[in-house]
Amino acid sequence: MSGADPQAIRLHVEGLAKAYGATVALRQVTLDLRQGEVHALLGENGAGKSTLVKILSGIVTPDQGNLLLDGGAYRPGSLMEARRAGISTAFQELSLLPNLTVATNLLLPTLIKGAGGLAATRRNQERAAEILAEFDAADISPRTLVSDLSLAQKQRLEIVRALSHRPRVLILDEPTAALAEPEWLFRLIARITAAGDVSILYISHRLAEVRRLCQRGTVLRNGESIGTVSLAGTLDADIFRMMVGTSPEGHQPGQTAGTQSDAAPAIAVRGLTGRTITDVGFTLRQGEILGVAALEGQGQRELLRILAGAVAPLSGTIEIEGHALRAATPAAALSAGIGFVPEERKTEGIFLTLGTAANISFPILNRLRRFGLINRSRERTAVQGEAARVELAPRYLDMRIGALSGGNQQKALIARVLLSGARNLVLFDPTRGVDVGTKQVIYGVIRDFVAAGGSVLIYSTELAELVQLVHRCLVLYQGRVMGELSGAAMTEERLVSLATGHGEQERAAA
Repeated sequence: MSGADPQAIRLHVEGLAKAYGATVALRQVTLDLRQGEVHALLGENGAGKSTLVKILSGIVTPDQGNLLLDGGAYRPGSLMEARRAGISTAFQELSLLPNLTVATNLLLPTLIKGAGGLAATRRNQERAAEILAEFDAADISPRTLVSDLSLAQKQRLEIVRALSHRPRVLILDEPTAALAEPEWLFRLIARITAAGDVSILYISHRLAEVRRLCQRGTVLRNGESIGTVSLAGTLDADIFRMMVGTSPEGHQPGQTAGTQSDAAPAIAVRGLTGRTITDVGFTLRQGEILGVAALEGQGQRELLRILAGAVAPLSGTIEIEGHALRAATPAAALSAGIGFVPEERKTEGIFLTLGTAANISFPILNRLRRFGLINRSRERTAVQGEAARVELAPRYLDMRIGALSGGNQQKALIARVLLSGARNLVLFDPTRGVDVGTKQVIYGVIRDFVAAGGSVLIYSTELAELVQLVHRCLVLYQGRVMGELSGAAMTEERLVSLATGHGEQERAAA
């Protein structure tokens, strides 16, 4: 470690507390991050992790507690002050500016200026290209608008930007939730921590990668630090118990039972072709969960958005319960019976400045109006029922949805599509970045939905999730359906084989 003392404390957090009115986000949080250490921060959604990250990043001021950075007092008043002090954060809810280029996002607020004090576009692009190349992201063009990047590319850019500030402490908040190739990040972590000068606070719900990267972990529950453990000597079951206060028994998903192959078709797709998909066809039956597996950029995003009415196909047909879906609008899709949970809840799914109840009730506003005004009593009654289905605590309904944790925002989004009355759900990675408890709630909602006769099409980046949850799974490769797996043949290994383009070889061998 080039002389670094592995026991030296880089960041000390003691007695941190933060409340928003009557809502207590942090009660008593204490942890130590050692020099050169990769330290896990674990806990369910709503445990206080996001508030702690915002305090360390200078976005939120704590009500009480002490922070020490390399032994000196640390009390940042802004994100820029935190960066100047040596703490840089890659946020789960991306902080990039979508209407600006990659280069501008990377270099703000220190853009290179030219004559007249204006930004020197070419020089900024050249500097951004150097930074991207340094962190193995040269495939991202500095000239591209951030809004034109895929979610995985945006996540990589968020991480590269945090690294470009040369921090002493790097905070990574669910950094692999949207990454198609996590190994890219794992290689970077190994590289930047090799000298022992950089410490990393790593937040993830994926225990396998936490164990691979981190030496110790601190668990938060209900805004308090329950304890710090050596990950090498602690079982997953013990970590889970610290996180939720109960045994993990009953929280693991069992494989979904088979479905009737003679059930009536809910969604029938024939010859669907768009910008990134070609001649896609399948039938989703009533009472069935159909999975979609694919590596990043294989057409899955366009496929699901076409079904949701957000994108018009170039050709092909879609039938919903025997009736052709003609208009490519979300309203038309919803009217036909399709409810959609999009990829990016923050930018595509929720209205951040509105209350949680208002976000959930949005699909039924016309039914709630009387003389042009919303009947709040009827709204509350309707919303409470769906909130209970997704185990969203009643106290969150009166809060602005932007103040909720990511997991609770996702619960509200799912409650909204349930309230819409949709008979068919199209879900894009609905458990991305949520904790194990929230995942089980979502799995339960999906299974109950199809048990009542509904149908679900779900894309997930977690192959193990698809294997356990779905009845059948389509695999996309280069915009085409490479194969379909079900039953005992539906394994992670077979899904990977098809997703990497080896399906034709398998067919030839058969």
